[in-house]
Amino acid sequence: MASNNNSGSNRVEVPEAKEALNRFKMEVANELGVPLKQGYNGDLTSRQNGSVGGEMVRRMIRNQEQAMSGQSGQQQ
Repeated sequence: MASNNNSGSNRVEVPEAKEALNRFKMEVANELGVPLKQGYNGDLTSRQNGSVGGEMVRRMIRNQEQAMSGQSGQQQ
């Protein structure tokens, strides 16, 4: 088995999706009122950053569940 030198968990598994994920992150941050900007965001709190990441995960899980159940596009 080949060893991967990139031990960080914050890597994009599909490089072609990186820009779409960045747009998604900015959209979620905007909707939550988190002043996320391109580049350095060290002035944000852990709570602010966590709320963006948490909401992204919730939405991705919801979308995948809908796709798996054949209900694509329907929101609750």
